[in-house]
Amino acid sequence: MTEAAVHTWDGPTMDVALKIWRVDENGERDLVTYELEAPEWACLLDVLDIIKDRHDGTLAYRKSCRMMICGSCGMRMDGRAILACKERMKPIVESGHVPVISPMGNLPIVKDLVVDMGPFWQKIRDVKPWLDPGYDEPSERERVISQQQMNVIAKESLCIMCGCCVSECNAMESDPDFRGPAALAKGMRFVGDARDQTSVERLNELNDEHGIWDCTRCYFCNERCPKGVDPRDAIAKLGAESIKQGIDHDMGAKHAKWFVRSAETTGWLRETELVPKTQGIWAAIKQTGFALKLAKHGKVPPPFPPHVAADVDESRALRDLLKTQGRDGALGIVQGEHALGRIEFAEETEERENKP
Repeated sequence: MTEAAVHTWDGPTMDVALKIWRVDENGERDLVTYELEAPEWACLLDVLDIIKDRHDGTLAYRKSCRMMICGSCGMRMDGRAILACKERMKPIVESGHVPVISPMGNLPIVKDLVVDMGPFWQKIRDVKPWLDPGYDEPSERERVISQQQMNVIAKESLCIMCGCCVSECNAMESDPDFRGPAALAKGMRFVGDARDQTSVERLNELNDEHGIWDCTRCYFCNERCPKGVDPRDAIAKLGAESIKQGIDHDMGAKHAKWFVRSAETTGWLRETELVPKTQGIWAAIKQTGFALKLAKHGKVPPPFPPHVAADVDESRALRDLLKTQGRDGALGIVQGEHALGRIEFAEETEERENKP
């Protein structure tokens, strides 16, 4: 434990305690506790600066802008990815909690809180993060697109490449070759840009073995993104655009298509037909024994006559309307985002108004 020192700042101060996982160049780990005095306005990055400047100069971490723009100071607090410059320490101190600070996950550790971002940047480069307008020479006029067209990629354009989403990605933990939420969100940034002329080629590449459909849909990337990019929503947009363009060579795409087809015909998911429709008849035959065991325990509903949900015509009419409006691809996801945003805003407003 490093003993606290007495320092003077303008304004009130607080006593802060942190536990930091120290990792040396050989991978040896040690949980070290630091106790110090800090101003009440301090964020986690300020506290780390005080530790490094006045207590332990060997502590390694990254920082740059201190304004939640550069994304350099990504790390974990109590096992969740954060930006150190965004995390205020006063509420934590007042609660009496001593947080544990560690490096981000799913990336190799270089030293202490510094991770090797090389694999992260390689996956970003692999999605070709630049606009391809389809011509060699720039146009003499600015290419202006509508607000509605920009809405498709409005959130994806906010990404600061901090890696917090990658740190929390379950799919990357089990498959390091998975493209990851940051790279796929960056891919959607250009797939959804009306000025890009290579969307189909991009979608085909993103539908590869470690692409769109390998996402486990845990939504941790949405939860931990400090800028509201919501990478999982971007992946959903890529999937919707792939289906719209007829790119369905991946089994995940076939799975999604059958979900839609089943819902629009009977209003519910017909699981007994899921395997033959997505994996093929031969795969279904090979799983006959497993299916018989399910049927024996009453887990398989009778296939005939097919059950049709009440008022299924309404869902079919809604799907037809979305197709007519051209919202059967990414725009449909955008519409859902806006609806959820309005609901969340209304709930927050009601909560504020009802406060005594």
